[in-house]
Amino acid sequence: MNETNDQGDLVFKCNFCSMAWDDHRQMVEGHRGSLICSQCLSIAFTELVHLDYGYTPTKTETCVLCLEADRDGLHWQSPIDESVIACRRCVKQSAGVLHKDPDTPWKKPPDPKTER
Repeated sequence: MNETNDQGDLVFKCNFCSMAWDDHRQMVEGHRGSLICSQCLSIAFTELVHLDYGYTPTKTETCVLCLEADRDGLHWQSPIDESVIACRRCVKQSAGVLHKDPDTPWKKPPDPKTER
C-alpha cells in the first residue's frame, strides 16, 4: 500500500499493519504494489508454517499478495483489518525472498516448538 504524506512524498506501508517502510522494517512486494513488512512476515510465518495456525478464507476472499481466491489452506489475517489476508504460499515465498536478501538482516523465524 502507498500513500502520499502532507509533504507530497510517497510513503510505502505494510498492507497488514499500516506501518511505513524504514531501515528496521523491510518489505516484500506482492502484486499491484501490495506489501508485507518484516515484522508481519515473522508473525505470519511462525503462525502458518510452524504452528499450523491461521484463518480459513471463504471461496471469494483473495490473498492481497498474489490476488488469488479459492486457495486451499490456512491464511494469515491482518491484525488491524480482517479483510486483508495472505496465503501460506505467499508467506513462505516472501520469507524466502527476504531471508536470502544480502541487504537485510531478516531471517526466517525459528520454530518456537523446538526452541528451548
